[in-house]
Amino acid sequence: MISAHDIADRLIAGGAPATAEELVWLLKHAPREELREAAHRVTAAFAPRHFDFCSIVNARSGRCPEDCKWCAQSAHWKTGCATHGFVGAEECARAAKEAEANGADRIGIVTSGRAQTPADIDALCEALRAMGAAAKIELCGSLGLVSEADLSRLRDAGLARLHCNIETAPSLFPSLCSTHTQEQKIETLRAARRLGMQICCGGIVGMGETDEQLVEFALTLREIAPDSIPVNFLHPIEGTPLGKSGVPDPERAIDAVAILRLANPATPLRFAGGRRDMSDETAAACIRAGMDAGIAGPLLTTPGADFDDDRALAAAAGYHVTPRSPTG
Repeated sequence: MISAHDIADRLIAGGAPATAEELVWLLKHAPREELREAAHRVTAAFAPRHFDFCSIVNARSGRCPEDCKWCAQSAHWKTGCATHGFVGAEECARAAKEAEANGADRIGIVTSGRAQTPADIDALCEALRAMGAAAKIELCGSLGLVSEADLSRLRDAGLARLHCNIETAPSLFPSLCSTHTQEQKIETLRAARRLGMQICCGGIVGMGETDEQLVEFALTLREIAPDSIPVNFLHPIEGTPLGKSGVPDPERAIDAVAILRLANPATPLRFAGGRRDMSDETAAACIRAGMDAGIAGPLLTTPGADFDDDRALAAAAGYHVTPRSPTG
């Protein structure tokens, strides 16, 4: 079978994409360091040398009717998750200013729940306008399933990028969530694309996926072709069905990044949830294998990466990072 470096050579030369059979073989048989070094070479060839950071504001938390087995915010599980309604435009604007001062390149407004009511869309548009007035960074949203008409209003209010994760391989997703489908998520992303918006789509490593399903996940993302792939590593939440799963093995996490990179040579891979469960050594190895963006600051129900820690790791790997402002 072809080696990891043969695949890297082919990708760098503009040849055919890596196939499912090749990537599964690499996971099962290739020497770990060869796989990771090949992914590093592809990253070096395609990744911009700016390590992009984003931050989020948890704008509505908990009481979600969906039954996602990994999520603390689902009303189906007893997790002790903090719950609150929409925080309002003023708080969203404050968060945008803070993110900008911390050196974030963009901020995402995140709401729990399946979808948005007409009143929710009104409130989100008001918040987006306030955020755009308060800070000169790009505005993103993670808002569940959203119609094209509502996305058009949000875009006009300043939303530049829509986030909606597929979470895992299509063959695994139905066993982890029964209240909505991956296809509904993908249609939301398609609607955003039709409106000329950027899209952000990734998922979670460590929810019981096989090697074949990890590759399936990576190649499904390649079909979607997002502008950014957030990579979460499962942070088990007590009370959820996956609460006793344990965090992913560090070696598996690094290999997963390498596979995602070989499957998606030029798409930014973004550290997301689970970063704080890693050592800095593992995080640095993930950066070398393909991570070239991050989420920093508080997340939703789990601890987020520290801006200064990950800024230092990215700089050590040769990336330029946006510094904190003097008041940040």
